[in-house]
Amino acid sequence: MKTIRVLLLCLALPLASQLCGAQAKDAEGCKDSPLITRFPGSVITGCKQANDDVYSFEMGPGKPAKKVEGKSLHINYKYPATASKAQVVRNLNTALKSAGYIFDEDTGGYGDMYAHMGKTWVYIGVSVSNWYEEQFTTETALTQDVVATAVAMQGGLAASGHTVVNGILFDTAKADVKPESDAALQEVAKLLKGSPSLKVYVVGHTDNVGGLAANMDLSKHRAAAVVLSLTTKYGVSAAQLQAFGAGPYAPIASNDSEDGRTLNRRVELVKQ
Repeated sequence: MKTIRVLLLCLALPLASQLCGAQAKDAEGCKDSPLITRFPGSVITGCKQANDDVYSFEMGPGKPAKKVEGKSLHINYKYPATASKAQVVRNLNTALKSAGYIFDEDTGGYGDMYAHMGKTWVYIGVSVSNWYEEQFTTETALTQDVVATAVAMQGGLAASGHTVVNGILFDTAKADVKPESDAALQEVAKLLKGSPSLKVYVVGHTDNVGGLAANMDLSKHRAAAVVLSLTTKYGVSAAQLQAFGAGPYAPIASNDSEDGRTLNRRVELVKQ
């Protein structure tokens, strides 16, 4: 993808040359995204990269935010005191538009802009206090590195009568079990096929984002999808399983943070 170049160029003037040379003070290990150049004279004060992360992008007034999972890059800049916020906003905004990005939300002079092109999503926020930030997230096929084991699930059922099954994944607002769930489902199948007399409820849980009725329906369909997958693909006896949707009624963490909501979106086994 062609690099976006901010329209304000470094001119062959003493002040501009001095500002454009400020790049040497960038935070260690940080550099510009290959997708867009920095506002001239700006210095990177910090950055964070991750191959597997999630970020919520605003989609406009009255619309729910879109949670995008994938490769992430976040960069913080300090722009020159000689530049106005309006100048920085205009240059970055025009650069995205000129490159063909589709804007999902643009707050104008306030300084927040959300845009995407294909599977790449961008957020830029400009402050009047001479700093701005950029967030780039490229959708990728994520891997599930931690799954519940049959032994761990058996221990949870014995100790408390229920256990969370880590590693069963769904796309946002959908009930189709993702292929990355295979390892976790294999462990569930190992547990149940190794204990033919064991019967469990497969319980779907959601966070509290969205309407109650929609979340109840979603959790019910997700639980049913897990049961269907276990019986048809993994050979578990249907007599051992019963699907149930609990929606947002039994959170295990606060829904006030993304980390808490992530924990609340889960599948559990409950001993019958």
